[in-house]
Amino acid sequence: MALTLDEVRKVALLARLRLSDDELERMQQQLSSILDYMQVLQEVDVSDVAPTAQVTDVVNVMRPDEVRPSLTIEEALANAPQREDGYFKVKPVFE
Repeated sequence: MALTLDEVRKVALLARLRLSDDELERMQQQLSSILDYMQVLQEVDVSDVAPTAQVTDVVNVMRPDEVRPSLTIEEALANAPQREDGYFKVKPVFE
């Protein structure tokens, strides 16, 4: 599936990429090649392959949540440049 330069420009715009004309042409060729390969993969018969969400035997490797001693509020705020009422004080994001 060959992409047009206009389609590549639109993708670059959506990705917030500023590309030169040479880069646009290179991206056009590379993206078209990727889409051609995706088309080949679409044609592979996978009717005998069971749906798979996980292809490895890895299971949840996180440790269980456990209550443990923590810093006191004073210790946590000890190096805070600004604090107010027991909280970190930061500049407002929205006025």
